[in-house]
Amino acid sequence: MQENILVFGANGQIGTELVEQLRSVYLPQNVIACDIKLPDFEHRKDGPFEECDVLQKRSLSSVFKKYKPKQVYHLAAILSATGELQPEHAWRLNMDGLLHVLELSVGFNVKKLFWPSSIAVFGPHSPKHHTPQSCVMDPTTIYGISKLAGERWCEYYNIKHRLDVRCIRYPGLMGWKAEPGGGTTDFAVHIFHSALESGLYECFLQADTEIPMMYMPDAIRAALELMNSPAENLSTRSGYNISGISFTPAMLAKEIKKHVPQFEVSYTSSDPRQAIADSWPKSIDDSLARKDWNWEPHYDLISITEDMLLNLKK
Repeated sequence: MQENILVFGANGQIGTELVEQLRSVYLPQNVIACDIKLPDFEHRKDGPFEECDVLQKRSLSSVFKKYKPKQVYHLAAILSATGELQPEHAWRLNMDGLLHVLELSVGFNVKKLFWPSSIAVFGPHSPKHHTPQSCVMDPTTIYGISKLAGERWCEYYNIKHRLDVRCIRYPGLMGWKAEPGGGTTDFAVHIFHSALESGLYECFLQADTEIPMMYMPDAIRAALELMNSPAENLSTRSGYNISGISFTPAMLAKEIKKHVPQFEVSYTSSDPRQAIADSWPKSIDDSLARKDWNWEPHYDLISITEDMLLNLKK
């Protein structure tokens, strides 16, 4: 009998595609999608779903008790831009939710736990180019602060409780299967929808803002590759840097215009998300992930643009 896998935050940008991929690898009935609201996606009907709030420890415990999972993916979080609008709630969800899952994973003898961190852990005094695995970290958002604290908790539970926690510091993520969740890099998805729907887009970041990004198939593959790596190969439990590509809104718009020639983009100079983006790295050094578990991205800007437009047109 296959072991059960719980995915918290299954309705989100990562969770939507992760559940689908996990159910293609494992028996669908063994991959339990969990979220605070009912799923909107048809493919969720391919396996079990539990309506669950990670802040409600008692109901969360009942899900662990019911399924006795051996793997857990904890994705539930409030992202950077949304978090700045409701910082106390963002801290509570991002921090207390993680602590509940960590504690229950120990109590129910979970074999492996995946938790996504973010490049938001870096800040104004972190190196901007080829940001290393270990450096100054002074995040300026509640999201980044909670992710940095979460990394320390994950490492603490690995050391003190021998919980096999595995973490990735994701760059900005883009994909076509689900809407982004209120992050600073949401422009990289919205721009494609606007190109096809109206041919016009007002970008909330300035044209030359360079940000590390990653296509969702690479992001999902990274999580699965890390979870399938031998524990003895892993040299950090607080969060692996991984890199996809770095580009600016203007670079992305130029690539889209090759396919949608009439597309026009304007740029605002007054959005609060600009300050968040300016505090983040421009490129990431992921040499440790490449060394420890052979990480390597597959998608570049050209292939991402082609795939996004192809699928959104459908």
